[in-house]
Amino acid sequence: MLCQFTVKNYKSIRDEVTFDMQATAISEHEDRVIKDYDGEVYLPVSAVYGPNGGGKSNVLEALNTLVAKILRPLYATADNEERAFLQKRIIVEPFAFSEESKGSPTEFEIFFRTRLAEYRYILHVKRDIVVYESLDRVKLDTGRRSALFERQEKDIELKGAFARLKVSEDLSRTLTLLSYLGIAYRENAVVKDVLGWFEYGIDFLNYGNPMQELRMAVANSDEVKHIMLDMIQEMDLDIVDFRVEEKENDLIEVYTKHSVDGYETELNLSDESSGTKKLFGLLPFIAASLLTGTVLIIDELDAKIHPVLLRHIIMMFNDMSINRHKAQLIFTSHDLSTMNSDVFRRDEIWFVAKGNAQNSKLYSLVEFKNEKGESVRKDAKFDKQYLEGKYGADPYLRRIIDWGKINA
Repeated sequence: MLCQFTVKNYKSIRDEVTFDMQATAISEHEDRVIKDYDGEVYLPVSAVYGPNGGGKSNVLEALNTLVAKILRPLYATADNEERAFLQKRIIVEPFAFSEESKGSPTEFEIFFRTRLAEYRYILHVKRDIVVYESLDRVKLDTGRRSALFERQEKDIELKGAFARLKVSEDLSRTLTLLSYLGIAYRENAVVKDVLGWFEYGIDFLNYGNPMQELRMAVANSDEVKHIMLDMIQEMDLDIVDFRVEEKENDLIEVYTKHSVDGYETELNLSDESSGTKKLFGLLPFIAASLLTGTVLIIDELDAKIHPVLLRHIIMMFNDMSINRHKAQLIFTSHDLSTMNSDVFRRDEIWFVAKGNAQNSKLYSLVEFKNEKGESVRKDAKFDKQYLEGKYGADPYLRRIIDWGKINA
């Protein structure tokens, strides 16, 4: 599970912002939370709203960049097209509209949980050079906290479970220590636990990546297929079944079965509408996340899917009888049909807006207060108040570029 993510000095994000998946002590939908082994409570869903150009995607991209920075060395020589993006050099771009920021490192901090422990990993990077790094953990069975390593440029100190491990004296300045440990000590139980979460515990779906869109994790999984068909029925499509054929060179063909007035016929997915193609690129990730308990991060989840299906997907993650493996869904969206108290808790709704220095600000609905210092009521009309600009992240571009008001 993802517990918390903090980033500073990344693209449009100048000041430190924190995205928190810990559930707050509020009274609505108390049954729609993930209760972990030690009693800590986390959110299964979070949605990020805001105007175009406000920085919504940069919040998710920052997390993706951190994960890629760690995993890239592990895949640098891999012959795998799906992991091709991890073979490219990772350059971390700082906030551009400040000389001070451009000369300062980008700072990442992430708290995440496996079945065994909660980890805190900190990484400071100046473009591609690691300037600081640390890792510590809390065992969930004992509550015991311990440091695992700390790195300040060339000074490295291995601690606790890592105390007996050795690190090369000429460790590359662009290589994270966590990546190095993954290469040199992959069979170490703690290293395997940490890197296992980065590799398999969190997944990013990018509609702009055709390889990911075509990645179909359905060929040999009846469970994934069953969940996909349930979601397809929510869209009231006439697709009643589908099958996957494996071709040469690891290629696949997907065929959809339609039933219209009792007549059944098959179509190749390539002959379907763009919306249906997007649907088949999305639903395997949703189904697999629910079945394996991963963190699934999607930029613009509402693109190309019907609002009814969007609501259905959100409610599947919110339903703990379906979401039995503690899966989490984090996405950006412009769709307001789901922005209401029936679908979300207030701590599951987040906003990103630009400040007067073009810096993105991130905050949740539960922590937002109006000019009178009043919090948003749990029974408020969230979508209506958002459209009225009452939450700061004004959705109307014409008001965002009203410099008189912004600089007042």
